[in-house]
Amino acid sequence: MSNFILDNALVLTMDSAFTMVSQGAVAVRGGQIAAVGPSTEVVEQFPLWTRYDLQGRVLMPGLINCHTHLPMSLFRGVADDKELMDWLNNYIFPAEAAALNPEFVRTGTQLSLWEMLRGGTTTVVDMYMFEKVVAEECARIGMRAVLGQAMVDFPTPEYKSWGESFEGTREFIQSYAGHPLVVAALGPHAPYTVCPEHLQECHRLAEELNCPMVIHLAETQHENQQILDRYGRTSVSHLDHLGVLSKRLIAAHVVWPDEAEIGRLAQSGVGVGHCPQSNAKLACGIAPVVKMLQAGIPVGLGTDGCASNNDLDMWAEMQTANLLQKLNSHSCTVMNARETLHMATLGGAQAAHLDHLVGSIEVGKRADMIVVRHDSPHQIPLYDPISQLCYSTKSTDVTQVYIEGQLVMSDGLVPAIDEPELRLAVAEEAARVQTILRRN
Repeated sequence: MSNFILDNALVLTMDSAFTMVSQGAVAVRGGQIAAVGPSTEVVEQFPLWTRYDLQGRVLMPGLINCHTHLPMSLFRGVADDKELMDWLNNYIFPAEAAALNPEFVRTGTQLSLWEMLRGGTTTVVDMYMFEKVVAEECARIGMRAVLGQAMVDFPTPEYKSWGESFEGTREFIQSYAGHPLVVAALGPHAPYTVCPEHLQECHRLAEELNCPMVIHLAETQHENQQILDRYGRTSVSHLDHLGVLSKRLIAAHVVWPDEAEIGRLAQSGVGVGHCPQSNAKLACGIAPVVKMLQAGIPVGLGTDGCASNNDLDMWAEMQTANLLQKLNSHSCTVMNARETLHMATLGGAQAAHLDHLVGSIEVGKRADMIVVRHDSPHQIPLYDPISQLCYSTKSTDVTQVYIEGQLVMSDGLVPAIDEPELRLAVAEEAARVQTILRRN
């Protein structure tokens, strides 16, 4: 599929003006958006191109998941209803130590990509171990991705020392330089698992290789207190003191910044991946998203991994983000539908530092788009498309997904994934995890 027109659509561009075109069309040339506008004008401009009739459905930018751990779909439901540090130290870290290997990561990544594509996610910001394997699967299946190689001070199933991890990460980033879909990144896990010297070392490497850096930051009050006790500053101020806050950084969670720290995040150009469902489930708190947006911080939405959510549904994440901000502020006018949808699309692209490529349907950007039906029982009647998308739409309403102009999902089918084979692999890995959990 090279040059074509997606015709007869309600085109929601998600550009800065929230331009919407009824009876609209989008022309795609070689994976890039060539024209956007009324169908008659676009067809007149490219009369010989193949046309696909979308039957009046919504055509909009793909959703951007700003924080997750793709292989952790294989830990879905293994340790629910635990406090974060108990969950992490007594369940997840031990399970990972025993279960993780490249094939576990490959199977978990495939499962997550299958789920995300069916729900309309076209870009993901990930952090995990064996990220080379994650990159291979994203490239093969067709997902756009910023992939942070997880780095911690202690040995992992992948690397036995910080030095090994650092050099392996350098090699990973260099091997994907210039890739059309995959942006390789550093992934120092958190301020409590990576010492100051190593955080600064990561920052210097990100500058040297011109790549992003992904980190968990200010996720809980316990974390802030732990970092304060250890270094004399809370998490965000700690990174600021180290010189690590920059436009390269994508910080996940950021639930507990103070007013001054919000200002420093904004001044530094840090992008934030807000994960409302994970934060709610782990009782971490409600991030001050409204204040961050008002300060000018680019904020996108993330699901976090399936071990703490337990799904990768960005539509549900939108609804949760919106409602929690309303509840927390005691105001039903904050975080309206337009702002919420922006966080899931262009705002997410800005947070991931990819808005020059994706996040809106505009001429010159990459053709990462989704088709959404609006005739399901929960979708009718339709008065306000933006409101409907924020408050009513389900992942099952997504009918087609295009990434780089390639049709990667249609009517629930992902051609690059062998569903029976994947289901078998998932069952085998789950049986192995179950055995490990029984032993522990």
